[in-house]
Amino acid sequence: MTDHDEKAFGVYVHWPFCAQKCPYCDFNSHVRFGGWDEARFLAAYKREIDWVADLIGSRVVTSIFFGGGTPSLMKAETTAAILEHIGKRWAIARDAEITLEANPGSVEAGRFRGFRDAGVNRVSIGVQSLRDEQLRKLGRIHTAAEAKAALDIARATFERFSFDLIYARPGQTLEDWRVELAEALDLAGDHLSLYQLTIEPDTPYAALHAAGKLVIPDNDAARALYEITGELTDARGLAAYEVSNYARPGSESRHNLLYWRYGEYAGIGPGAHGRIVTDGRRRATVAERNPETWAARVEATGSGNVEMIKLARAEQADEMLLMGLRLSEGIDLGRLESLGNMRLDPEVVDELVGLGLLQVSNAQGFDDAVSTNWRANELEAIVACAGPGLRPGVPKPQSRAVRIRATPSGRLVLNAVVAKLAKSFEASRGMDNLVSAR
Repeated sequence: MTDHDEKAFGVYVHWPFCAQKCPYCDFNSHVRFGGWDEARFLAAYKREIDWVADLIGSRVVTSIFFGGGTPSLMKAETTAAILEHIGKRWAIARDAEITLEANPGSVEAGRFRGFRDAGVNRVSIGVQSLRDEQLRKLGRIHTAAEAKAALDIARATFERFSFDLIYARPGQTLEDWRVELAEALDLAGDHLSLYQLTIEPDTPYAALHAAGKLVIPDNDAARALYEITGELTDARGLAAYEVSNYARPGSESRHNLLYWRYGEYAGIGPGAHGRIVTDGRRRATVAERNPETWAARVEATGSGNVEMIKLARAEQADEMLLMGLRLSEGIDLGRLESLGNMRLDPEVVDELVGLGLLQVSNAQGFDDAVSTNWRANELEAIVACAGPGLRPGVPKPQSRAVRIRATPSGRLVLNAVVAKLAKSFEASRGMDNLVSAR
């Protein structure tokens, strides 16, 4: 992280309500057909902000993100009041990025103007597909035409906007995705979030998948779809700065970068997570998920947290590894090793480099000449990333690495790469203990 990044501080505000629960979604979202007591929730948001501010002291807020749920269902006056209260407790940087998530069905020009007047300067719209049939299967309540109209309103109202699409959907062919993504790129501004459909536990999609009634593309097809995604976005000038996020240089989501760079942020609202620093220690906070129960906890104690855990240095290093390897800029090894008070095993790093899953940089930076074609690595080599040894003929890096990052192939098996590196941390920890004992 740069000096500016080290000072970055974000506030995540979770709005838990949706008009309808999507069958693939495992986010903390709730449907209340009778509505909700917005005044009560606003008071609870303010009180929890006070509780965190009293705990951690002064900060300069560099980004605020209203996520959900569907935050565009709240009144613009509620958004304005939350932002005003954040500004009372912490200084908000003049160039702070303030994002609000929206669904096309909750968008109209007057509402977006209200959010802009409240202080929001960026919106992220959950389009998910540009095909009506696919939207119905995804449980979305908007149409493709409504999604396009929402994007037009966003473009006319905000300097910056983004939207989400889901691919690797049931029955989706490579050509289907190529055509739909090209259409999406014609509609895009400076940022796109493109997610492969994943089957999350305890969702309706998980039950259908387990019963064989929902079939998603296999691993080979998913990899090919991922490759098409990179090819088309790159051709339009949108770089893959994170596994599922693409932006023109300088237009990356600053709030999400704060997460991936393992910065500090307060989590406000039902189910919100945070990483805050107090008394020199990083703490993980987790709030009660049920909205009404959360509000009652805040009213009784000032905070809706059900967990606030002091993170050990090794836990922080593991978290930074997991988050940072999602980024194309990778991880600063000096910061990682300082955070965990240990270093990665160079042989394990070399092994992953040899398998084409990891890149290392020295002071001169990464070698961008490395192949980004996942087909250049045999599937057996990728699967073998948990096994010993380098492939024959692979040279080891000659200079001390200062950063590491996952290659496009490594991103496809990121959990395995992270697990391999984390185990090398554990081995280093064991050696340190042995030396201390002696």
